Amino acid sequence: MSEDGAAAPQREPAPLPWEGEAQRIDIILVALIAFSGIYKLALIPATPALVGSHPVWLEILKGSISGMITMGAKARVGEASLLVAVIAALPGLMMFNWIYWWAGRRWGKRALHFFLGNHPKAEQRMARVERIFHRYGWIAVVVAWFQPLPNALLYAAAGWTRMRLLTFVLLDLVGSLLWIAFCVGLGYAIGQEAVDIANAVGRYALYVTIALIVVIFARQYYTASRKAR
Repeated sequence: MSEDGAAAPQREPAPLPWEGEAQRIDIILVALIAFSGIYKLALIPATPALVGSHPVWLEILKGSISGMITMGAKARVGEASLLVAVIAALPGLMMFNWIYWWAGRRWGKRALHFFLGNHPKAEQRMARVERIFHRYGWIAVVVAWFQPLPNALLYAAAGWTRMRLLTFVLLDLVGSLLWIAFCVGLGYAIGQEAVDIANAVGRYALYVTIALIVVIFARQYYTASRKAR
């Protein structure tokens, strides 16, 4: 309570995506979503360490933009296969997308509210997702990587609108290939300069990694402090 006796405004907790008591499948789904977030966060420091020496692993593990650009550049100068540069990025890009589709299929529109949480622009983003799917339908999945909204929202919306899993996977594959072609093609166009930058980052990977870890923990501490206040 504040000094003047008025209660401080409390932010409502993010709504649960299921109605009533959670079923086992709900717990499994939430655990998978949490794991996908932790996995992506844990791999952030790996980018500077791998981009110069093993960019193909960045593609495989996380579908990294820097990894794809570097592999495209290495293909241009004859240090890598262009086919490998394209194929290697597919697992990292598509690894968790089916989970978000499944959330939308299981929880319906509540899945979108769950992913948005207490974001200050939650309602705006929700309205935008609905407009995109109403106007473009399945095309929204194909262009997911080329638009500013979090991809998870569009994938969940695909499940919510009852898109079949096979259809979703095929559309996701097409969209991922288009995104890979763009990133690898950009690296191919840049060529040796991109390779030199990647090698330079690799030489200072330890310092860059430490800096990234510090930034991540500082951001988490700042966010937790704000919530506590």
